[in-house]
Amino acid sequence: MENTFLPLIFRMRYINRWSLMYNTEKEDLMQHAAECAFLTHFLATIGIQFFGKQYDAERLAVHALFHDASEVLTGDLPTPVKYYNDEMKNIYKQIEKSAAEKLQNHLPPELRAAYAPYLGTAQLAPQEQALLKCADKLCAYIKCIYERNAGNMEFQHAYVGIGREIETMQAESDELQYFLAHCLPAFSLTLDDLQGTL
Repeated sequence: MENTFLPLIFRMRYINRWSLMYNTEKEDLMQHAAECAFLTHFLATIGIQFFGKQYDAERLAVHALFHDASEVLTGDLPTPVKYYNDEMKNIYKQIEKSAAEKLQNHLPPELRAAYAPYLGTAQLAPQEQALLKCADKLCAYIKCIYERNAGNMEFQHAYVGIGREIETMQAESDELQYFLAHCLPAFSLTLDDLQGTL
């Protein structure tokens, strides 16, 4: 059988996020995975350099790259549906788990054990899972910032709601507190402003 794992992974580019909302710029799942990997690596490095944490930043970045990979088989279920109630949330978690296992079966048998840890968060310690969740939430918040800065008020409620979630999360994350104070404001700068900081 042909190795069909990567062709499926590359189809992440066809899964659009924020599908129930008007977007000034479309965001696909592959873009989200890359952004989440950048942020996860950055947060882990902050933890290592400023707070003496013992993260493996590169390993966590790879986890972030694959954290939503099962959606190439399930599609991206909108958040209001996914988290409608506890029953729906639990059912969707089972669907995601099943899809991740199915995706793993698209690998040659010799590679399955190597990729298994990245196709689910079970291999992550609680503090690593929390860091990845912070990065994932920051991706959504930054998307809201970009859309609002482009004049798209469709994202106003998401901006406020996700902002509240991040505010709650930062109480338990030194890395997130640092990022919010020292990094997040720059995401509202224009290109000229960013270049002027050099």
